[in-house]
Amino acid sequence: MGRNPICECGQVKLWVGTVHGPDNSQHIADWYTPSHIIHGFIFCGLGWLLLRNRPVGLWLCLAVALEAGWEVLENSPIIINRYREATAAFGYSGDAIINSVADIGWMAIGFLIARRIGLWPTVAIAIAFELFTLWMIRDNLTLNVVMLVWPIDAIREWQGAL
Repeated sequence: MGRNPICECGQVKLWVGTVHGPDNSQHIADWYTPSHIIHGFIFCGLGWLLLRNRPVGLWLCLAVALEAGWEVLENSPIIINRYREATAAFGYSGDAIINSVADIGWMAIGFLIARRIGLWPTVAIAIAFELFTLWMIRDNLTLNVVMLVWPIDAIREWQGAL
């Protein structure tokens, strides 16, 4: 799909903290990393609900496949254009391949954490991640989903006021 393997800047950074800059979604971790960890929490919960009698390795394999599928879809023109139209992701042009691979890894880490610590600590961490990223960057997984599915002008204006 024409994605760059790494950032056009030629560097690979562990963390990028600028949300509305050219390095966002181009490196290993950024402000959207907690969202991918929460994906892992959700996929672990779905595995427990739907595949309880199957091996946990199967749950994880399915979770990786789902996350990889999302990464492909997220970097397709239809979703990139939707982000540009409906969210505060002005100028977003898609992820570098290293970022997409890292996002899948962060999801797997979230899955393994949820599997290890159980339901209520996982829920508490997810809420903390959502509130922290909302406070820091005016965005999180919940708002991302809302704005992709049912954009709200007031939210877009509030997000763009940084």
